[in-house]
Amino acid sequence: MGGEEKNYDSGNDAAGAASLGELQGFLGGDGGNHVVKLEEMPAASPSLVLAFSGLSYSVKEPGRRSFLGRRRRRLAASSPVEDLRWKAKTKTVLDSISGEARKGEILAVLGASGSGKSTLIDALANRIAKESLKGSVTINGKILDSELLKVISAYVMQDDLLFPMLTVEETLMYSAEFRLPRTISRAKKKARVELCDDHHRRRGAPGVSGGERRRVSIGTDIIHDPIILFLDEPTSGLDSTSAFMLVRVLKRIARSGSIVIMSVHQPSYRILRLLDQLLFLSRGQAVYSGNPDDLIQFFAEFGQPIPESETRCEFALDLIRELECSPKGTGALVDFYRNWERTKHQQQHQHHQTRPGFSSLQEAINDSIARGKLVSGLVQGTKATVATFANPFWVEMWVLTKRSFTNILRMPELLAIRLGAVLVTGFPKGVQERLGFFAFAMTTTFFACIEALPVFLYDRCVFMRETAYNAYRRSSYVLSNSVASVPSLLLLSAVFAATTFFAVACFWAGSSFVTFLSGVLSQVSMGFTVAAATLAYFLLFSGFFITRERIPTYWRWFHYLSLVKYPFEAVMHNEFDDSSRCLITGSQIFDNSPLRDLPHGTKKRLLAAMSEVLHVNISDRTCLARGADVLRQQGITGLSKWGCLLVTVAWGFFFRVLFYFSLLLGSKNKRR
Repeated sequence: MGGEEKNYDSGNDAAGAASLGELQGFLGGDGGNHVVKLEEMPAASPSLVLAFSGLSYSVKEPGRRSFLGRRRRRLAASSPVEDLRWKAKTKTVLDSISGEARKGEILAVLGASGSGKSTLIDALANRIAKESLKGSVTINGKILDSELLKVISAYVMQDDLLFPMLTVEETLMYSAEFRLPRTISRAKKKARVELCDDHHRRRGAPGVSGGERRRVSIGTDIIHDPIILFLDEPTSGLDSTSAFMLVRVLKRIARSGSIVIMSVHQPSYRILRLLDQLLFLSRGQAVYSGNPDDLIQFFAEFGQPIPESETRCEFALDLIRELECSPKGTGALVDFYRNWERTKHQQQHQHHQTRPGFSSLQEAINDSIARGKLVSGLVQGTKATVATFANPFWVEMWVLTKRSFTNILRMPELLAIRLGAVLVTGFPKGVQERLGFFAFAMTTTFFACIEALPVFLYDRCVFMRETAYNAYRRSSYVLSNSVASVPSLLLLSAVFAATTFFAVACFWAGSSFVTFLSGVLSQVSMGFTVAAATLAYFLLFSGFFITRERIPTYWRWFHYLSLVKYPFEAVMHNEFDDSSRCLITGSQIFDNSPLRDLPHGTKKRLLAAMSEVLHVNISDRTCLARGADVLRQQGITGLSKWGCLLVTVAWGFFFRVLFYFSLLLGSKNKRR
């Protein structure tokens, strides 16, 4: 890259955006070959402004819970005087925060831990429910539309949610295939990625540091060159040099025509020079808002001049922290800031100084797309329209399925464990042994599916990050997830093919059920607990341990909901539904008794004696039980084997639909 200047006025040419290559390029070294000459880059006209006014957000802290506490609350409820001590406390996280971020600039939100930096970023990025957030967020004077914001913006989280089985190149290329339209050729997408020499290494492999993973995580979200970029502490976990180089890249992205809003814990002096606007927070309140150069005048007028030997940001953050720990708190600083802001606005009004105006929102988006921003935008003549999704449904399906297959093929250990779980079974000879074997086999099938629960939960975390800003549709993910799971399920079922053909449907239903649990639950331990407990009840009420007639009436509904019932009955039909086949002959009635080792002649004499007593002719070849008798004894008299198979498959589709709705309702990723 070596200081090469890129042309940002080249329309939608994918090769014209150097920001991602810049981001991937500074792996070690002194960065001499990656200097970005910001002073030579023309600043974009400030025609796009994101303004926020009076943002307030509060959360309720749960009160103490104890036996005495519950007793006191009951007494308070029965008395005319309400006991206010046991009400939940309300904590103010944001308190009337106002400001603006302009196109071509970086707005940095600073403050100590717990000051509200991440909450403010979430509020601006529409990640807080509207009913919980007070105030307004506008773009060029228009109330922020959540659907439009998803398309024109990107949000970089603190956590690096990346697939460990994918290389850096594959991770970024999949992101490019999601976020860039299919009209852009693969060569241009690859040129946009502009990978370094270490692109073949996998995340977590030796030589790939946490800082490099942080840069890859950012790269996946800026691949489509968004107009607005939100970053929640992007420099966390990076050394000072890497953090500085990263902010230089963000500066270049801003100068190319984007609004960059980021939270920073404690920037260095070099990083401070790259920031255009600062917003200091202290326990949810704004204590300073303006450019870095005005910090010296602000604190001098406050009575706390910044020493020449200290950097401005470090001094400001240390002073704010000292005031927070003091008995009087930061009230004086907050009041001074508000008066200082009011005086500054009055002086600007007296000198007839007005902020640069901005065009309409549609014109601003048109201008940004024309300058090469928002590659997923569609330019048609003089009007620019922004598609909700960059690609059609079938393209998303193909890319998601391909990525899922890649992850599955690179996790052979998981498939080996599941195969081992089903290979340890054998085929018993006796009727009772077969019944136990079939019940055990169906249960083993379901528990083999539970072992994939952690993978599903991790996939869901990546899914929530990618769909938060319309990388692809939720329906595409659900269908591709189902398609990608079929080959491994067929392979596992093939192990049972000779004896338990209907395990094919059992694997499908079990996998769908576990997938549904991953969409509802967020913790692996809770997922294992719920899945194991549920499947235990499925087995208990399947009809093997307790037949349907012996199940209490108030629990019989669970018998029909059991996922083990239908594949178990299908296998039973397949094994015993043959009226011409004799299962137990006269000579076999001794097999499960202490008399099984007697000589054959002795057994024949015992049968003759039994015939005389029972007045029934019983010989060693007399058929005592056929398949229909076993089915009748187990209470299996309803659906045929094909009917049970269809019901089991239908259960699988049912849980896949529930999985889709759980993602639809539970992946809003918003605070309440």
